[in-house]
Amino acid sequence: MNRQLLLDVLPAPAPSLNNYIAGPNGEALAAVRALNPGRALYIWGAAGCGRTHLLRALTARPDAVFIDPAKGETMLRRLAEADSKSPMPKFVAVDDVHRMDDTRQAALFALYNRWRESAATGRAFALALAGDRAPLSMPLREDLRTRLGWDLVFRLDPLSDADKLAALSAQAAERGMHLAPEIINWMLIHHERDIRKLAALIDALDRYSLATGRPITLPLLRAMLADPDSQRT
Repeated sequence: MNRQLLLDVLPAPAPSLNNYIAGPNGEALAAVRALNPGRALYIWGAAGCGRTHLLRALTARPDAVFIDPAKGETMLRRLAEADSKSPMPKFVAVDDVHRMDDTRQAALFALYNRWRESAATGRAFALALAGDRAPLSMPLREDLRTRLGWDLVFRLDPLSDADKLAALSAQAAERGMHLAPEIINWMLIHHERDIRKLAALIDALDRYSLATGRPITLPLLRAMLADPDSQRT
């Protein structure tokens, strides 16, 4: 593939509240938009429902921090253990809390207490968390499960096929791609239903189209999936 073409391929759009396809989750999206320092929000749902997208979008600002427990233990502990005079982000998001071990749970418990103590002061910050199940069903210590339900709680439902078609069409348009509905419908029927994997497939199709010099069509998609070298374009 021509190196210049590689450089010209647009990156996948960063998660934002504007490119989140809410589908049945309009209330949750509105709550994230309206979240202010001093409030807490817990969103939950199955993998692929958009939990991480919403948290990433919320923290796409200079006064915010996104924490993935698998990688961000140091940041989580620093925020939880900082003294009362240390500066805090205005928005703190913690993803995948269902994956936390005992050490991370202890840090999140302390962070929740700090959030509550500062909620009515000038040092207030918003706390947004996400997990794969309802608060009381979480595999966490009891006092932490209780805290997940202290303020706003929303369940995220999976997108319908129509919602997925709209989301993927919007992603393609942002990349300057013309993606016929028949292509997305074929993906839904024959390939994947996870919106994240579908989005990655569209990225790969864009690269493959540039590498082969062929327009994006259903035959091109089938050719890419049958090409063992397509993942290296």
